[in-house]
Amino acid sequence: MTHIAWFLCWSSAVLLVHVFVGYPALVACLARLRPLRIERRAAVPSVTVVIAAHDGAAWVRAKLANLRALDYPQGSIEIVLACDGCTDDTAALARRVVDARLHVLEFAVRRGKAACLNDAVAAARGDVILFTDIRQRLAPSALRELVANLADPSVGVAGGELHMENVRGSFAQGVDTYWRYEKAIRHAESRSGSTIGVSGALYAMRRDLFEPLPAGTVLDDVLVPMRVAARGYRVIVEPRAIAWDQPSRHPQDERRRKIRTLAGNYQLVQQAPWLLMPWSNPLWFRFVSHKVLRLFAPWLIVAFTVGCGLLFNRHPMYASGFLGVVFAAFAVALARLRPTLGRWLPLRIAVAFFYLNLFAAQALVAFARHRRLHLW
Repeated sequence: MTHIAWFLCWSSAVLLVHVFVGYPALVACLARLRPLRIERRAAVPSVTVVIAAHDGAAWVRAKLANLRALDYPQGSIEIVLACDGCTDDTAALARRVVDARLHVLEFAVRRGKAACLNDAVAAARGDVILFTDIRQRLAPSALRELVANLADPSVGVAGGELHMENVRGSFAQGVDTYWRYEKAIRHAESRSGSTIGVSGALYAMRRDLFEPLPAGTVLDDVLVPMRVAARGYRVIVEPRAIAWDQPSRHPQDERRRKIRTLAGNYQLVQQAPWLLMPWSNPLWFRFVSHKVLRLFAPWLIVAFTVGCGLLFNRHPMYASGFLGVVFAAFAVALARLRPTLGRWLPLRIAVAFFYLNLFAAQALVAFARHRRLHLW
């Protein structure tokens, strides 16, 4: 039993440190010591903006107005809006906008985002596809900044940066802090080679590199970049291409979205098992470190706690590890009971970390019980 406890404690501790500290530090060092340059160049290729929407009436007019305000030759832009089984008047509102560049694809039966993206790209005529969601607002220079990176023949996908605005409340601030941590890792991956995913709110790619997505795909913003990287192109992040979004202010608001996204990672491996094969995936180490091991983090925390608990009396180090987890759990509970205390930065981070790992554990259960994920 002692050997099992020792293995649980140390293997889980090593993997947890690698996931949250070691791997981010490694790619940060690579980005600093051996950065790969991008030959950016001002260019204005033809662009098709692709938006897939389900019940987006609340945002469609503002989104189309936002696209018209982009600092890019308007004659070089077309817009394809795919309405997926909308039960509201998304398509009708879009058609009222007088814009010859806008093409509305309306599907009476709801099929999911992936099917809409496939149809929208098939209808596209631009040399570059700009993927964006209907809800987020784009900076005027976002498109120009992205295509400047695609002028480098080694770059296949250029992702934008998602910024949170109106960050109010301790939970939203904690999520924003965690998102900044995530963005720092993506930037380091990008500067040192390729990142393994982009934000679905804003990314651009060469149209001829797009491959139709499997039906029901949840994480197009991971599968598309990984396919492009497998073909020898870089996937980079452009911090000057900005999209703005609103953060979730309460755990229950974040829960459904996060569980679906995290379960999408299991679906991704199921759909594309080559991602787990180092001889097929050139970004295998990054994918496993950044995505796969993150999914197992909650179970590693449990294993670490159990291991330290079984070895509690063997050495003060194990007692400290066990009590550290207990103290962290107490701090999270205290922050939830006393919201004023939750505004303190360490507690904000602890609460966000707790819920994100809780959602990761729930995502595995949700995927195991229902392999066909929700379409949206």
